[in-house]
Amino acid sequence: MVDFLNLKKINNCYERELKEACSRVIDSGWYIMGTELKNFEKEYAEWCGVKHAIGVANGLDALILVLRAWKEMGKLQDGDEVIVPANTYIASILAITQNDLTPVLVEPDPSTFNLSVEGISKAITDKTKAILPVHLYGRISPMKEIMAIAAKNDLLVLEDCAQSHGATIDGQKCGSWGHAAGFSFYPGKNLGALGDAGAITTNDDELAQVLFALRNYGSHVKYQNKYKGINSRLDEMQAAMLAVKLKYLDGETARRREIAQKYLTSINNPHIDLPNIDDEQEHVWHLFVIKTNHRQALKDYLDNNGVQTLIHYPIPPHQQAAYEELKHLSLPISESLHRSVLSIPMDPTMTEADIEHVINTVNGWVL
Repeated sequence: MVDFLNLKKINNCYERELKEACSRVIDSGWYIMGTELKNFEKEYAEWCGVKHAIGVANGLDALILVLRAWKEMGKLQDGDEVIVPANTYIASILAITQNDLTPVLVEPDPSTFNLSVEGISKAITDKTKAILPVHLYGRISPMKEIMAIAAKNDLLVLEDCAQSHGATIDGQKCGSWGHAAGFSFYPGKNLGALGDAGAITTNDDELAQVLFALRNYGSHVKYQNKYKGINSRLDEMQAAMLAVKLKYLDGETARRREIAQKYLTSINNPHIDLPNIDDEQEHVWHLFVIKTNHRQALKDYLDNNGVQTLIHYPIPPHQQAAYEELKHLSLPISESLHRSVLSIPMDPTMTEADIEHVINTVNGWVL
């Protein structure tokens, strides 16, 4: 069986350094808001090309806290509209509604799965105050154009970079384009912790200071609470391990691109649509997602022939029970994508034999 993603094998590559980092934290006797966190925040900010990185408990909290901070700063208020792609994972929507803001679900570009300039422009109303582009599957959204639209309409931009660590446009990394960005370090991400973890990046000094407090009970100084904050802190253990893995992220990304290129050039099944890529350097291939009108048949075939697959994601947010208020929406592009996408193995530790097996098996599927 070719695993979809073998986290044990990935982390075994850095076993010695990870264990040394764990021992260092244990021996320090300091487990929250210490040196490891400060060092990782500095290193990650530099890697992303921004002034500030704020470590938080997970990727959802990263998005929630940015929107919350903008409310504290008077830049957003209850009911304001936030444009977001309709085909995103539900976390992007949750961050909006948990701040009493209104999600405006916009159909993606079917060739990129990300927001399009046209879609954003059509969705802007006098209530629109922010855009939340999601760099889905590891492909960065058209950020030059999005930032131009935002500047023209005085809108805030919060990048959802949960799947796109290191994706670039003209060498500028995601997380440095918008006014702020949220990252997830969930174990299966391209930069994955060994538990839940996340971060926010920004060049806005004022926003960073509000966020540093909000993640820590609303406090800059112990027992002095400026805001009604929450407890969402990236702990020392995860920060130390992320710092180890960050050193190798560029190499893992290069390997993901090699695997993706082999898929793109060698998979030729007429019943399958491959990703449409203009600039491969903009994509970090968190997932390699194919499309077919016969997804379950293909999935069953691959699973039965030693290729593990996953579906990202089977149910769109507006059709989830949690969002009954959105069920009236008709979003045919998103609905079609959620019915037809299938993710095949994308793991930087795959062998050449693994890659060939995936390619040959996919090509061998017949209806």
